[in-house]
Amino acid sequence: MKIFPAAFAALACVALAGNDPGQKVRMAMEEMIAKNEIPGAVTVVVNRDRVEHLGVAGYADAANTRKLQKDSIFWIASMTKPVTAVAVLMMQDEGKLSINDPLVKYIPGFDPRITLKHMLTHTSGMGEGTPDELKAAKTLADLVPIYTSKPVAFEPGTQWKYCQSGINMLGRVVEIVSGQPLQEFFAARLFQPLGMKDTTFYPTEAQMPRIVTPAKRGEDGKLTDGTVSLLYGKPATATDRYPAANGGLYSTGPDYAKFAQMLLHGGTYKGKTYLSKAAFEQLTANQTGSIKAGFIPGHVWGLGVGVVTEPQGQTAMVQAGTFGHGGAYGTQAWIDPKSGKAWILMVQRTNFKNSDDSPVRLAFQAASVSK
Repeated sequence: MKIFPAAFAALACVALAGNDPGQKVRMAMEEMIAKNEIPGAVTVVVNRDRVEHLGVAGYADAANTRKLQKDSIFWIASMTKPVTAVAVLMMQDEGKLSINDPLVKYIPGFDPRITLKHMLTHTSGMGEGTPDELKAAKTLADLVPIYTSKPVAFEPGTQWKYCQSGINMLGRVVEIVSGQPLQEFFAARLFQPLGMKDTTFYPTEAQMPRIVTPAKRGEDGKLTDGTVSLLYGKPATATDRYPAANGGLYSTGPDYAKFAQMLLHGGTYKGKTYLSKAAFEQLTANQTGSIKAGFIPGHVWGLGVGVVTEPQGQTAMVQAGTFGHGGAYGTQAWIDPKSGKAWILMVQRTNFKNSDDSPVRLAFQAASVSK
């Protein structure tokens, strides 16, 4: 296993913690806090039926004025993408769409070669909006003229390029075929039945005291308070902004663990079916073939999730077939159908060089994964 320098001390502490995984994780996270990688972390390990570990360490802001809590609320950014992918597959299970459909079947004006599958796998080549264009959009429908004005960068299906516009338009397709705004669909069809009471695009005033302030690490190694980039200066409670299917959700560690447990069960949870067996297999299968995909080596892409094919580096301690997604500010969720376990890391730092390749992720996984 490759070990990155920033995690050496954390792993040394883990070795002293014996066989108690909770203790190992706590010591690993405290080491990351001591190194000013993060102000704090909430960590969760679940199996199919119960929570094996729920830990909290550190603070909810860089100034260390608010202690983190187990139900602290984080901006989970691109961990929204697997939720969007599940919503698309739910609509496919109901016969309302096929992932092989061209996007223009639902939204005119796009390149007719682009399919929903291309969008789910980041192989569409679609262009992106500028910050000023996106800031002005109030609904997902407002994004359509922005995205249709951008040229396609390559033949769809021939390259992997991480694409925010494609995921947002998948959210718009879900709105069109379901007849519901995306935030209402997510709440009614996923969050409420799963018991994810603190997962939302639009936190309430009552939830605001629990929202974690992002931290930014300066060149001097010190942490200062940052902002959530996707808000474009608006408060988290503002509803005059589109429900960003690509990365707009806020959530807690325990909430996202329920979503992970549903996926550990292959698309069911506590007697309710969210995905058919066929849809779950599509979600987690290699959908990009031999195309180089992902942000770290040894990955392919499923539908809205990365899939580990050759464990190495940050994934050396998990098994092939493990799937999941990270977020821009360091949050991570990875699900291993073979071991029947999932790992959720909730942190909030704005400027990791690569949030999928962070020393915090490595320290957490090394401390919590037994192969």
